[in-house]
Amino acid sequence: MGELCLFDTASGTVSAFDPGPVARIYVCGITPYDATHLGHAATYVTYDVLHRRLSDRGIDVRMVRNITDIDNDLLERARRDGVNYLDLAFGQKRQFDSDLAALGVLEPWSEPRATSAIPDIRGMTARFLAANHGYEVDGWVYFRHQAAPSFGSISQYSRVDMRAIGERRGEDPTDVRKEHPLDTVLWQPSADDEPSWEAPWGSGRPGWHVECTALSVRELGSIDLHGGGCDLVYPHHEFCAAQLDASGVAPVGHWMHQSCVHLRGEPMSKSTGNLIFVRDLLRQFDPLVIRLAVMSQHYRSTEWTWHDDLLSEAADRLALWRSSGQGEATCDDVRERLDDDLDVPGALRLLDARARSGAGVSNGAALLGITL
Repeated sequence: MGELCLFDTASGTVSAFDPGPVARIYVCGITPYDATHLGHAATYVTYDVLHRRLSDRGIDVRMVRNITDIDNDLLERARRDGVNYLDLAFGQKRQFDSDLAALGVLEPWSEPRATSAIPDIRGMTARFLAANHGYEVDGWVYFRHQAAPSFGSISQYSRVDMRAIGERRGEDPTDVRKEHPLDTVLWQPSADDEPSWEAPWGSGRPGWHVECTALSVRELGSIDLHGGGCDLVYPHHEFCAAQLDASGVAPVGHWMHQSCVHLRGEPMSKSTGNLIFVRDLLRQFDPLVIRLAVMSQHYRSTEWTWHDDLLSEAADRLALWRSSGQGEATCDDVRERLDDDLDVPGALRLLDARARSGAGVSNGAALLGITL
């Protein structure tokens, strides 16, 4: 059996991913304030195929997928809708679970909530302060981005780009309490209508990045592969890596990111509102058609543009595979495509050719999470 190779964002190269008998994988999960859209589907189906291939190779996969159930976006949406943030999170998480189950995504090994890690976050924040990796101002605690010599190694962005991108993605470089515009929040005072926890530097709630840092250390210790959507490269994953470094945890072995799905020339996002929700597609299409549609594009494709033809092409593909009969002598060529930087589109084309020749493809399809 050959090597499984994946693109590593930090090195910018395709390299062997060899975690040993146990693969410790942390995939950033949802902030449950809105329904599952196709960007989510593409991301979690990609990691599901990786999960399945690792298991097929005999590796024990310990995949952790967190739930960010305390966050600015969640609190703002709950405030807008006049509901308790936990009620909002519960409803959207239930929809998310239903959508992913329909798409055939395997359940993670662990699915911890950020709010379950408050003691861990307080402890980590206190250690950063003691080590001079952080500082406190009026109940706000900040992480010094220079605390980790590795800062910038994931994104490779310039400091100018970091400031601009960070501001678009939740950072506040104009915060006058900060020693440096690129420093990030570890802890902040809560508004009157927000949840609050006691801490030595004042009651409040955690910042975003430290939630994942604390959860990943608690759940896995060191991490073989850390992943998520490409919009998380900076600031989220850059600060996760920096905080792990400052905590003395071994560097993440591989950083893997799913490209954004575009619609009408813009990446699908809640901020732009150009979303297609999985629950709406499930009312019209076989879930396997939707899964095949999102798998038809390589996870690193920068030209990942959604259009309705993908669904009709996927429906034709599924019909072809189902008409081909059951079984096949070997799936090794499908495995080879998956081991080559998770070339799922290439695997799909192999199965198409096999089905057209009259051979069964059910075993190869199963490797991709498609049960015929």
